[in-house]
Amino acid sequence: MSGTIVAHTPDNPNREGRPVDPLVRGTFGDQHNHFTVRASSGTAPDSFQVSVVGNPADLVLIVSGLNTGHLHATWGQGWRTFAPEWKVWFEDSAFAVFYNGRTIDNRPRPGQVKFCEG
Repeated sequence: MSGTIVAHTPDNPNREGRPVDPLVRGTFGDQHNHFTVRASSGTAPDSFQVSVVGNPADLVLIVSGLNTGHLHATWGQGWRTFAPEWKVWFEDSAFAVFYNGRTIDNRPRPGQVKFCEG
């Protein structure tokens, strides 16, 4: 062989796909953003975090206590003030992705929730 062989460097065009983070459980989105759900560990995670796709520093939600059953949700700065019905939808979607790898499509999206006052 006359050339140098470079295998699996980040810029190698012959590499098939990028490495997949084994802790990422999946993604979901609303009308404005897409979110990534990531487990705290590969084996028996006690928590998961949800961040904006492409910006893991923008944490939207952290849910801890999965193994103990004492669930605690912590909302990221800037997300705490969102409407309660959006937060319920978001938590339901995040749990569905964490456990199933995808959301449940027949749930109402934010803005489609209706309340009866009597």
